[in-house]
Amino acid sequence: MDDIPICPILLAGGTGSLLWPLSRTLMPKQFIRLIGNQTMLQQTLQRICPT
Repeated sequence: MDDIPICPILLAGGTGSLLWPLSRTLMPKQFIRLIGNQTMLQQTLQRICPT
């Protein structure tokens, strides 16, 4: 069981209505900086592949 590699997959999409008016069609929520200097997508990638 230890030999099976884990391959993270990031799913993003939707209409952005939950974070409106911040999230819109031209600025989806994954590209918004809510906390800190990084976007939500950058924070997620940092958790997956910390450097």
